Amino acid sequence: MKSFKRYLITSALPYANGPVHIGHLAGVYIPSDIFTRYLRAKGVEVISVCGSDEHGVPITIKARQENKSPQEVVDKYHNIIKDSFEKFGIAFDIYSRTTSKVHYQTASEFFKKLYDKGIFIEKYTEQYYDEEVGQFLADRYIMGTCPHCGNDRAYGDQCEKCGTSLSPTDLKEPRSMLSGSKPVLKSTKHWFLPLDRFQPELGKWILQDHKEWKVNVYGQCKSWLDLGLQPRAVSRDLDWGVPVPVKGAEGKVLYVWFDAPIGYISATKELTPDWEKYWKDPETRLIHFIGKDNIVFHCIVFPAMLKAEGSYILPDNVPANEFLNLEGEKISTSRNWAVWLHEYLEEFPGKQDVLRYVLTANMPETKDNDFTWKDFQTRNNSELVAILGNFVNRAMVLTQKYFDSKIPAVAELDEYDRETLSQIPQIKSAIERNLDEFRFREALKEAMNLARLGNKYLADTEPWKVYKNNPERVGTILNIAMQITANLGILFEPFLSFTASKIKKMVNLPQNKWELAGGIHLLPVGHVINTPELLFEKIEDEVVAQQLEKLRRTKEANEKASVAVTPQKESVSYDDFARMDIRVARVLEAERVPKTQKLLKLKIDTGIDIRTIVSGIAEFFAPEDMVGRQVVVLANLEPRVIRGIESKGMILMAEDSDGKLQLVNPAAPVANGSTVK
Repeated sequence: MKSFKRYLITSALPYANGPVHIGHLAGVYIPSDIFTRYLRAKGVEVISVCGSDEHGVPITIKARQENKSPQEVVDKYHNIIKDSFEKFGIAFDIYSRTTSKVHYQTASEFFKKLYDKGIFIEKYTEQYYDEEVGQFLADRYIMGTCPHCGNDRAYGDQCEKCGTSLSPTDLKEPRSMLSGSKPVLKSTKHWFLPLDRFQPELGKWILQDHKEWKVNVYGQCKSWLDLGLQPRAVSRDLDWGVPVPVKGAEGKVLYVWFDAPIGYISATKELTPDWEKYWKDPETRLIHFIGKDNIVFHCIVFPAMLKAEGSYILPDNVPANEFLNLEGEKISTSRNWAVWLHEYLEEFPGKQDVLRYVLTANMPETKDNDFTWKDFQTRNNSELVAILGNFVNRAMVLTQKYFDSKIPAVAELDEYDRETLSQIPQIKSAIERNLDEFRFREALKEAMNLARLGNKYLADTEPWKVYKNNPERVGTILNIAMQITANLGILFEPFLSFTASKIKKMVNLPQNKWELAGGIHLLPVGHVINTPELLFEKIEDEVVAQQLEKLRRTKEANEKASVAVTPQKESVSYDDFARMDIRVARVLEAERVPKTQKLLKLKIDTGIDIRTIVSGIAEFFAPEDMVGRQVVVLANLEPRVIRGIESKGMILMAEDSDGKLQLVNPAAPVANGSTVK
């Protein structure tokens, strides 16, 4: 691997229309913070930048809902997010925002340079326009009937009931969410970034030069590149955002996907006058920490922007994580199904590192993972309290008791002592190896293995039994135990910074340098340690019960807020029903549709033929779970092309009150093609 003079770490800009939850932490901010703290501990020149993403349609929608201005909305949530990060111990060098003057200037200049170079394509498109309000409508401001499932509250970009991606013109009976009137199509000019022009360069850069990227990142990029990149609009008709800085662009702003990543650059500008060495010097290693929903923007779109500008470096790695679920269900901000960071900090004071530990241990590095309050309790009680906390406390208390809080001398090492000491540098190397390759779960496991090593060593040697007859032997045992403790103070710094600080304070660590970790002489003989204190405390059942009850009330409120039973539709004749060919089929093959989160491509045996059906069920069913199952399909539904795939039919599903889908299938196996009457 190439060596670099410095590192620039960016973390995905959290969207300022709500607080931060545990999914954000596990996906982006904890791995980013671990890696940054690791580099700092090693003495590497590194800066970490982040900030609030404050533009885009969801902000304006939130403002309408709360009867506030967009600026009031982003001010509120920016302050909540910033405060939460600070209290949680996320050590950004700067936490900025995209409504800053520096950002407006930086984004405008970036656009203008590409514009002056003739990079953009200018073209007119047909877009819905609300004549009553006198405004072009963003996709999310248009609602209508989904052509796939009949949901009459589908948005212009997606039907949230069946999961199908839509264009506004796909909707039946479209209506404006601003006035309720029927919008009209009107021509409007926009600027497009020709991603296809950069495909050859991006293809080589990713597929050939960065095969070391995580499988989930590399695979998603390859999927997009294989399908062929298309020009993407960089402007939109909206009154909230960075104005497009060219003549004739009145009423238009930079699209948020173009505007937001430039926020990394503007934040660095705010932080240091030497910002260019971090963005334009090839000796800088740029790493983006993001969630999987941002992979394409950071691996394809933003690099294309940087290539088009011409003077910036490209990211060397984008170690994106997958999603974290909560108690077996997808985290949903709209349904309040989340553990919010600012609420956790209030309800669990002083327990930042407990959450950091649990989220790191369950980090969704290569696949979606799950957070449960029971696991939170178990990991705290069985690992943090019983292993790490127990070992450090025993080593400290025994040294205080038998040697007056002074590090004792080593008399003679036996084979077990030497074996134990030899594992300390090995564990340090394993931590480094895993952190260098962005395997944070494994790195944390190795750090905890050092505490396990110490716990086992004390349990096996039993110094409290040996002291009366052989105090010199106990001196050797406790010297080794305290050297392990001092190592824990250094090696846990990237993971549990509050706990590491407590350990280092208790052992009165003379030198806090990563390079010294792994050593067995961190604490010299005669060195005086401070008074021991407990690092962690048990979490009782009632605490977990309170959190589960909180989630139960949330689910109950969601069920009450939703319509428990869908109103009956208009009556149809028997002949209308008889025209529908509903039959039982079996799934032969299943795979995800590239660049979508909700679509599965299924090969179906209907008994009359083998056909393909595209279904928006990927949130609830993995492809491997569908293969071999019998399903009920509407076989004579008019074929429709979805994401370039001809879909011939529809799988029938049952939807419960919280939006979860269940398969409709026969109670016992029947022949494929059996009709439903």
